[in-house]
Amino acid sequence: MRDAITAPGAVAVGPYSHAVRLGNQVICSGQTPIDAETGELVGGGIGAQTAQCFANLFAVLKGAGLGPDDVVKCNVYLTDMETFAEMNEVYSTMFSEPFPARTTIGVASLPIGASVEIELIAEARDERQI
Repeated sequence: MRDAITAPGAVAVGPYSHAVRLGNQVICSGQTPIDAETGELVGGGIGAQTAQCFANLFAVLKGAGLGPDDVVKCNVYLTDMETFAEMNEVYSTMFSEPFPARTTIGVASLPIGASVEIELIAEARDERQI
C-alpha cells in the first residue's frame, strides 16, 4: 500500500500523489512552478519558476517532517538548456554542501507551459522516523 503525502503548499495537475514514503525515503513527484495560492504558473523567467518549484517541493517535504538538508537526489527538467545557468544560480541557494546528487535533462515540453519541473528524493538519515 502506498503511504501518500500531500501538502497544501503544492498543486497536483494530474492523478498522482505529491510524494510517497518508501521506508525512510520520501519520493516526491515532479513539481512545476504553480503558485499554490493562485493556481497559476508563476511569471518572471526561469529563476522565478525554479524558486517556485522548490517552494512547492519543500512544502511537500515539510508535510513529511523533512527539509532541504534531507534531499539526496534531484532531477531537473528544462525546456531550454540555454537557461541552465540561471536555473543553477537559484538551485545553488536551495541547498548547503554537500549538495544532493542531481541530473538535469533538456525536454521538448512540460505540463501547463512550464519552463522547468523538478523532482526529488529525500531521506531521514538520523533518529527521526518518518
